[in-house]
Amino acid sequence: MRRAVVICLLASAFTAHVVAAQTPAASTLQRVDSIAAAEFAHDSIASLTIGVVTPQGLVWTRSYGFADMSTRRLANRQSVYRIGSITKMFTALMLQQLVAAGKIQLTDPAERYYPEIKEIRGYSKLTAPITVQQLATMRAGIAREPEQEGPFWTGPVATWDSTLHLALPHTNMALVPGTKFLYSNIGYAILGATLGRAAGVPYVQWETERILEPLGMRHTAFEIEPAIAPDVTRGYDISQAGVADPAQSVRESITGRGYKVPNGAIYTTVDDLSRFLVLQLGHGPPAVVAPARLDSAFKGVLDANGKPTVTYGLGFGVDRNGDRNFYGHNGGVAGYTALLLFDRERQVGVITLRNATGGRVNPMELGSRALVLLTQGSAGPSR
Repeated sequence: MRRAVVICLLASAFTAHVVAAQTPAASTLQRVDSIAAAEFAHDSIASLTIGVVTPQGLVWTRSYGFADMSTRRLANRQSVYRIGSITKMFTALMLQQLVAAGKIQLTDPAERYYPEIKEIRGYSKLTAPITVQQLATMRAGIAREPEQEGPFWTGPVATWDSTLHLALPHTNMALVPGTKFLYSNIGYAILGATLGRAAGVPYVQWETERILEPLGMRHTAFEIEPAIAPDVTRGYDISQAGVADPAQSVRESITGRGYKVPNGAIYTTVDDLSRFLVLQLGHGPPAVVAPARLDSAFKGVLDANGKPTVTYGLGFGVDRNGDRNFYGHNGGVAGYTALLLFDRERQVGVITLRNATGGRVNPMELGSRALVLLTQGSAGPSR
């Protein structure tokens, strides 16, 4: 067990909030607080925000450190972080909505809606077209990224889809579709473009109007907007020598992420992301997605004994932890790391957000350890 004696030394650099309807025991939350504070104390650079979520919402959250080290602005529950690939869960939710609306089927060829996919190197040699489901479950066989050439690594959100088109001729087929798991960022960008075509509504507009707004995620966006700008944390890349450099993060916030919008562009807060997590637990507004549809997606990755049969479902990872199944996603972009992890059976989840990459703090490990603590001795409430 990591020592927590440094907690008192950090007391001036955190803010805490305990929210009503606190489901986990106070003693358990104190232990989560202790391991989080000890984890942050490994380097005390930038900030770390952690939240505990149940069907009642964000029942506990705490922030440690500085949202901006240059101004010594403290992090808090309103602080805005980038969440990187957790964005993929939002893209997959759009897919679920379109399937429910009869606008697309999982077995549909992606090229039916997005014929530009044929411009991928090696696509013409495939014996069968890539399906929507293969894109969503990382079994399309598309390389993780395009090759390091071309003007598609930067660009604003407004033109992300045309930037994606530029990247396709520089992207390779790496595996036969449907044969193996292969994590692909550009594959998820293609999925987002495919969904936009199927919906007849641009991807970002659909996500904003059909997901973010109905969930009350008012401090969430795909780029820095006036509503969130004052609370955006400054991201830092930490060198092996422990030097925190904001240059790359600042540059990327200005130049944009190019095609990487459906796979990793969202900015959000622990409060807003908790609303999305409540939905994943099966308690969000049915108008966004029917709980039964999510139940089917999560149960669809388990065998008859309740053990995972894959490592990646429809936009979420799944991991067996003892007798528990943990679902969720992590994310990382220049200057930011994040984790959203939950246990649907025991109806609890954890969010960790950090405005730093590198260093000695591990938000991913912290989130997993916290969720183990929160699920110990729990039989799992009924839904």
